[in-house]
Order: sequence, then structure tokens, then C-alpha cells
Amino acid sequence: MKHCLLRRLTGLVPLLLGISFLSFVLVQLSPGDPAEVAIRVNDMTPTPELLAEVRAQLGLDRPFPERYLRWLAGVLRGDWGTSYVTGRPVVGELARALPPTLMLAGTAAIIMLACSLAVALVCVRHEGRAVDRLLRGLLFLGTSVPAFWAGLLLIWLFSVHLDWLPTGGLEGPSSLVLPAVTLALPYLAAYARLLRNSMVRTAQEDFVLYARACGRSRGAVLRMVLRNSLQASLTALGMSLPKLVAGSFVVECIFAWPGLGRLCVTAIFNRDLPVIQAYVLLMAVLFVAGNLCMDICASLLDPRLRERGLR
Repeated sequence: MKHCLLRRLTGLVPLLLGISFLSFVLVQLSPGDPAEVAIRVNDMTPTPELLAEVRAQLGLDRPFPERYLRWLAGVLRGDWGTSYVTGRPVVGELARALPPTLMLAGTAAIIMLACSLAVALVCVRHEGRAVDRLLRGLLFLGTSVPAFWAGLLLIWLFSVHLDWLPTGGLEGPSSLVLPAVTLALPYLAAYARLLRNSMVRTAQEDFVLYARACGRSRGAVLRMVLRNSLQASLTALGMSLPKLVAGSFVVECIFAWPGLGRLCVTAIFNRDLPVIQAYVLLMAVLFVAGNLCMDICASLLDPRLRERGLR
């Protein structure tokens, strides 16, 4: 396992370098002069002298390779630039917005895992019956409903009509319920369908039939099927967890949640390029880290993957 993990970590180095280069290039290729953007967002009139001064301050007068290497060295030191709008370090802006987003994504992940596992187990237990067909229909409906529409419906029902929960903001535990449920709904439906189909296929394997023939209890057989069905679902889960963080910007805007997604949307409207650049890099790193963690979990569940990783 140590050799397999070391090999994966070594392979991540060029991948992360490529991600950092793309993050830098995509923002640099955006239309407009970053120096002019930095001047206009501070309600100043761009003049040739002021443009030259700001370009020198931002390092835009240097060659492109030098700018990338200086930016990469700053990222490795923890210096991700300075916001054009607030004038504060980008790391501080991300640090203030990251905890609410992680809290929202973590709660949504718990809801998604618990509900999808429960629904998949019920569907497998009643495969082909009315309960299975009804739950699969509801899962299909949940996948097709956009997050913003589901959020508005939940606000209308539980906040406006019933007056049970707040409409938005971060005021307490109750304000976390509606955003977390809205964020978890699409992933819950997709993950439950994937897990249900994987368990149905696994239940038809020979080792499951042998376990039933040996007189194993229904609960023991179901646990065996679940464990051997997780491998296919872990890859999807590894991509879903970072998506909960990256895809929270719609939910955060609907519920006025002070997180990373809302920070990024505000930065896009203000053309705050350093914040956008840092957000893109952070989300890419989260996807790579999530995929690596799920590969490690899959290797722990299946020794054949560890042997394959050593070859």
C-alpha cells in the first residue's frame, strides 16, 4: 500500500503543475487589461501614466514565463495575490469564505450518503416490486429538477408558507437545513441510482448465490453485496464530494450563504481576477485530492487494486 500511494503521489506532481499553468493562462487570456480592471473597480480614471504604474505594480510588464513562475512561487509560499476590490490578500478572503462552504458541503454529503444508502438498500430488498419502481421514479424526478428551482420551491414551502426555517443567511443551525438539502438533492438521486444498480449486479454474482446456498442470513448477504458494490460507487463519490464544494455557488447565491461560491460570483461580476484565479486553482486541487482519497479507499477495500498499482 505504501508503494502504491508513493507512486500515485509522484504522479500528481506533473498533474498539479499542469493545473496551475492552466489556471494562470485561462485568467490571463480573459478580455481586457487587468491593470485597467484594477483601476476601474476602485472608481479611478485610467490614464496612460496610471496604467503604466499599475502594470508595473502587478508585474504585467514582465514576460509571460516570468509572471507564471513568480505567481507559482507565491502560491507555494501561501501568497495568492491581492484582491483588486478589497485590497486584502486573496488567502484571507478564501479563508473567511471556506469554513461556511465546507460546513454546507459536509452537511449535504452526510444527507446524500445516508439517504442514498437507505434508498438503495430498500430498492434492492424490493427489487422489481412497486416500492422499487416508485423510488426509482422519484430518483429520476430528483435528478431532473435543477438546484435553483428546488431551492426556490423549498423556500416557498418551508420558509414562506409554513414559516419553519429562515430564507437565507448564516444565522444558526436552522439556516443550514434548506441549503444543504437543496445542494444534496441532485447528487442523492444520482448516487442512489448508481449504488442500487451496482448492488443489483453484485447480487447476481456466484459468490452471493453460494453464500445464500450456505444458509447465510439475509442481513449478512446484504452486507456482503453492499461491500462488494462500493468499488464502483467510490469513484463517483470521489468526484461528487468536490462537486458539492465547487457546485455550491448556485445554492449560496439563492440562500445568501457567505461561502466560496458567492465569493467567486462576486469576483466574476467585479472582474477580480486574482480571486477568480485562486478559486479555479483551489477547486481543481480539491478534485484531484478527492479522486486520490477515493482511490485509496478503493484499494483498501479491494487488494487486487493495490497489486495492480504496483505493476
